[in-house]
Amino acid sequence: MTVSVRPTRAGAGRTPGPDREELPVNDTLIRDAELVVTMDGDEIPGGWVALADGTVTGVGRAGDEPTAARTLSARGALVTPGLINTHHHIFQNLTRAYAPATRYELFDWLRTLYPLWTALDEEAVEVSTWVGLAELALGGCTTTADMLHAHPRPRLIDAQIRAARQVGLRFHPARGALDLSERDGGPAPDALVESAEEILGDSERLVAAYHDPAPGSMLRISLAPATQAAVTERLMVETARLAERLDVRLHTHLAEDRGEEQYCLETFGRRPVDQFEHVGWGSERAWVAHLVFSREDERARLARWGTGVAHCPGSTMMLGAGAASLPDLRAAGVTVGLGCDGSASTDHASLWLEARTALAAARERGGAAAATARDILRAATVDAAACLGRGDELGRLRPGAPADVVVWELDRFAFAGAHTDLVEAWLRCGPVRPRHTLVQGRPVVEDGALTLPGTTDMLTVHARISRRIQRLGAGA
Repeated sequence: MTVSVRPTRAGAGRTPGPDREELPVNDTLIRDAELVVTMDGDEIPGGWVALADGTVTGVGRAGDEPTAARTLSARGALVTPGLINTHHHIFQNLTRAYAPATRYELFDWLRTLYPLWTALDEEAVEVSTWVGLAELALGGCTTTADMLHAHPRPRLIDAQIRAARQVGLRFHPARGALDLSERDGGPAPDALVESAEEILGDSERLVAAYHDPAPGSMLRISLAPATQAAVTERLMVETARLAERLDVRLHTHLAEDRGEEQYCLETFGRRPVDQFEHVGWGSERAWVAHLVFSREDERARLARWGTGVAHCPGSTMMLGAGAASLPDLRAAGVTVGLGCDGSASTDHASLWLEARTALAAARERGGAAAATARDILRAATVDAAACLGRGDELGRLRPGAPADVVVWELDRFAFAGAHTDLVEAWLRCGPVRPRHTLVQGRPVVEDGALTLPGTTDMLTVHARISRRIQRLGAGA
């Protein structure tokens, strides 16, 4: 099957005269793939994908390739839509695998790291975001959400946006927030806590300055109080109202830890999902991270509301909370995307690795038939896009879609003998990294390497900043 759209750019489609050279219709042709998986109903052996002006113009089988200005080889490779990360805390790569916190569960882990995060400034956030986005691209991610919830200084989201524009990933920063300090019963020190007025005012400023709701947008803002165990009920209520007025999405952690459940019962007299509904968040405008500790009726309510879940099994398992049951969430009708979560809990930013973890966790919970690699690929593309409110455009390779494409190497030693199902091989074998990662048609990774300038210098600066921050924990 071939699906193709021939765009009419200047010069295209006209008969060339003697002094006029015919221009190629497409900018880029990715060809000779072992398999193209469109996530739009087709798997095409020997397929190709054509791109022009930042969009997909066609997909098809060998022998019907269009012309293009340049060609990228997918020989020996699997081609998929770019992966979409629905939950992250990228700044935490500054305290990755921080030894004093590696044996703690969630809230003790947070109390160990919060004092270090009080040192965050614009340089630290911009550099850590640049490094984190580059790492995500090397794991096949083309779109990412990120919750920055520690704001010891102003305009840290602005610093993230500067980094995202340099790297070139599609970016959904979630303006995180903490307004409940330790002395008021919350987990965060005063230096990381803002007033509700400051949070709401800055949230509105960011939406006005940066949010782009247009199709194909590279940047969308969402509003994200960290968790009901770390913010006031007032902030949750007023943030929901503000998101409705500004028409932006809502994001928070929900039912991540037994400590959150206990806090909500003791403070509000309600379980976390009940309180979530009470403050006006039960809607299709919201997506939540984790939902590890939920009941059947609660999952059914999320499905009814249209509230998506960012499934991050690597992080919650590493922190000793286990993983949400992907089979149970899907059986309830909940839309489930994948997320890497924090770079100081998961300690990586590879969405491929998180996808493999999700496959293993689902089968551990529900048996060998509980999930396939295609189920997980759907969670990392189509369903992840829906979580971010972009299910009508991202996560598929079809004409008119944004040109976010990954070419995955499948011709290495790790895949020797894997011939019968290349999608299963992609996730069960490995580790695997992209040969090419393209965002809006532009390669961020090409021939296995970042195309970004100054990567070595950026890592040097990151090391300087992260060592300075970690010295705070040693009292230096």
